[in-house]
Amino acid sequence: MIRSAADGRVRVVTLDRPERRNALTNEGLYDLADAVLDAEEPLLYLEGAGEAFCAGADLDLVADLDRQAAYEFSRRGQRVADAIAEYDGATIAGVDGAARGGGVELALACDVRVATPEATFAETGVSLGLFGAWGGTARLPELVGVGVAQDIMLSGRTLDASEALRMGLVSRVVDDPRDVAREIAAHEPSAVRAIAGLVRDRSPLDVAQEHEAKAFAELIGASDLANRNR
Repeated sequence: MIRSAADGRVRVVTLDRPERRNALTNEGLYDLADAVLDAEEPLLYLEGAGEAFCAGADLDLVADLDRQAAYEFSRRGQRVADAIAEYDGATIAGVDGAARGGGVELALACDVRVATPEATFAETGVSLGLFGAWGGTARLPELVGVGVAQDIMLSGRTLDASEALRMGLVSRVVDDPRDVAREIAAHEPSAVRAIAGLVRDRSPLDVAQEHEAKAFAELIGASDLANRNR
């Protein structure tokens, strides 16, 4: 269900269950967490196999959950999303085709979301009397604003790639999102890791600036910039 392979400095993690639009079961979540935690490359790239990015949670599994199992399943998905969000390097979601529910939430956990023209996004849980519970109610408002997030989650409507780009849900629409991953990974790995971590930093401004200055000094100390400028 989950494939992981190196592509130069990029770790490509593929959700590989195309017959179910890459919907995730408990096993899939465990395997995805393992793939993320085992990766060491400066850039992690998340994609889906076939014609969808990820349909989110497998609804056959969700239908059989009792209250306690539902709580545990939600927390499991949140931990996977957190592992992506805390990755020691940059993370990119390459969205081609449908991202639904938990699939949107896995993409939200990434630093960068890049879509193809065929990509679509929807938080469809409300149509089932539910909602996305892998961190989406926290991460989506932070990205697009509270009002827009409420609209997306309360309506369950589908966004095409163009609308997702206009609202900032994705940063680019390209034919092959993996090209963006390779573009970023071509830069100095230590700088990629530092930038990703610093932009995520939610410390108070004075603390974040101290972190920034220290990281900059570390990069200068390890660089050959003086020789390159001669």
